[in-house]
Amino acid sequence: MPEQSSASRFEDVALPHLPAAYNLARWLVRNDQDAEDVVQEAYLRAFKFFGGYRGGDSRTWLLTIVRNTCYSWLQRSRSRELTDSIDDTHEDATIDFANPELQLVQDVNSQMVRESLAELPLEFREVMVMRELEELSYKEISTIADLPIGTVMSRLARGRKRLHTLLATRIGVETKGVS
Repeated sequence: MPEQSSASRFEDVALPHLPAAYNLARWLVRNDQDAEDVVQEAYLRAFKFFGGYRGGDSRTWLLTIVRNTCYSWLQRSRSRELTDSIDDTHEDATIDFANPELQLVQDVNSQMVRESLAELPLEFREVMVMRELEELSYKEISTIADLPIGTVMSRLARGRKRLHTLLATRIGVETKGVS
């Protein structure tokens, strides 16, 4: 069987992911035509550096290039979008963070959550901390805790329910059907 050309191999690796590439670009640049341009540029980059592709998850490889191309395009075309902080939302504009009463309420709420979390049994607390505070994936938690992913998910669900019950009790809200 003759060896496949580089262009043909690239098509086999990259073209199946075209819809995902366009979808990612569309969500990042928020415009159909711009997304098409970005994807075209990303595919040109991918083809140019295809010699360095050593196999593996081609979707992840290609979407990484698409994402990077989107960010480069945004930097050139709409640098303002890259400097908007995720914390600079319009909802926050009405909150007066200099208000000492508001700060006290936030501090009390944070303390209540910490205390309630500390009351959870260890098996729930450890997965809650890894997922909610450390933002680890289920797979990472599974590896760290040496548990099946299903057990991690179950403990998270049960831990969240217990945390909800503890918090509701602390603020005097009656809960039904939560154990």
